[in-house]
Order: sequence, then C-alpha cells, then structure tokens
Amino acid sequence: MKGDRHCIVIIDMLNDFIGPNAPLRCPDGEKIVPNLQKLVEFAHENGINVVFVQEAHRKNDADFRVRPVHAVKGTWGSDFIPELRPDEEKGDYIVQKRRHSAFAYTDLDLYLREEKIDTVVVTGVWTNVCVRSTASDALYHAYNVIAISDCCASANEEMHQAGLRDMALFAEVMTLEEYMKEWPNREGAKK
Repeated sequence: MKGDRHCIVIIDMLNDFIGPNAPLRCPDGEKIVPNLQKLVEFAHENGINVVFVQEAHRKNDADFRVRPVHAVKGTWGSDFIPELRPDEEKGDYIVQKRRHSAFAYTDLDLYLREEKIDTVVVTGVWTNVCVRSTASDALYHAYNVIAISDCCASANEEMHQAGLRDMALFAEVMTLEEYMKEWPNREGAKK
C-alpha cells in the first residue's frame, strides 16, 4: 500500500441515493453502510483524514438536462444518510460538488494539499460513475489512488465490477479488511 498520508473520500452517501425512499436509489448502496461505518471509525482511530462528498446541485443545474432532478442543495435528498454523517469535531471535512468528480470545481485538491495528503482512498456510490470519476481526477492531480471494493456500490454487480476494473488500471483495489490490515505496513509508516 503506497503513501504516508491517506484521506478517505466517501462519495454521495445521501438520501437521494441510499434507502427505499431514494428517487435515484443505488440498490447496493445500503449494503456498504456497515463497512463504511467501520472504515470511518478506523480512520478516526488512526488519524486518517475523512472527507464526505455531498452532491449539492442548484435548482436548475445543467446536470438535470441529462439526468432526473436530484440532490438539490439544502433539500432532504442532498443530506447525508443518518447512519453516515460527518463528525466535524473529529476533523471530518465536507466537499460539495455539482458534477461526477469530487475534484470538479470544488476545493478538494486544495484541502488535500493543505493536509499534505498523498493518497486518496475512494469509497461510496456509484462505483462506475462518481467514484471512478473522482479516482481518475485524483490520478490527474498526482495522488496515489486506492479503491476499497466493498465500500463502493452501483446499481448492480456488473456495473460495480466494471467501475473496479476501470480503476484497477491506475489504482490499488483492495477490500476493507485488506486496507485495515495493510495500514501499518504502508510506505512511510512509522515502525
């Protein structure tokens, strides 16, 4: 596992995507909630930065020309699910986005540079869309990239695996258990 300074990036675990009342429900999204909770707890215990990415569109966003209206800033749909809320007292940071990538027109790169992060760990929904887009942009911004396979989800397993296959070309893909086990062995870890 590469890198000394990691940041866990949790993408779009929001009411409009997760749960039975979500209009743009990611059907497998509920399944990854326990793993994401475990990952956040692990991050807090080990001094790993955590960023919660929140899709927050304006009312007449251009995105709605190609997709249904969703995650409008300030609405229930754009809010984090109750099971996975940022804890700002523990240093969690929120990045609001209006496009697929959490890097597109946001301050994510600035935050990561200020925190001296060298490795971006992507999680959340949808593996083949927003997670993959964020991972690609992390690479373009010269970060190491890790994708945690069982902390990402898509509409179905085929889409999920397609996203993981794409990311595997430039990212290290591992399970949550592998990530937690490898953490003490990473490059630059204090021995």
